[in-house]
Formats: sequence, C-alpha cells, structure tokens
Amino acid sequence: MRELMGIVGIVVAIQGVLGFSGLVFDDQAWGMLHKWFDLPAAAYLGIAVAGLALTVWGEGGRKTGRA
Repeated sequence: MRELMGIVGIVVAIQGVLGFSGLVFDDQAWGMLHKWFDLPAAAYLGIAVAGLALTVWGEGGRKTGRA
C-alpha cells in the first residue's frame, strides 16, 4: 500500500508543480487541478510539497523492505 501512495504522491507533486509554474510563467495554471479548483500559487506550491512528502514516505517503505 505504501508503494501505491508513493505513486499517488508523484502525481500530486506533478500537478502542484504544473499549477505553480503556470501561474508564475503564464496567465493560467497548467495541469488538471485548475479545471476543478481556483487556487493561488502558494496553494499549488503546498500541494507540490505534500506530494513530495507522500512520495518520500511511500518510497521509504521500499528501501527498508517493509511494505
């Protein structure tokens, strides 16, 4: 289950980075989240950090051999 959360974390992090990059470098957020939510750039950055944390936690189980 932790490996699955690692994959979900990667997707969440990518969506956060795309949203943040779109708002910083363009007029509109990129990715899928902007189609459902109207979020500021700081929220997209927080989503990216949360996704990275979830990825690290999910992949940490793989390195120690625990699942």
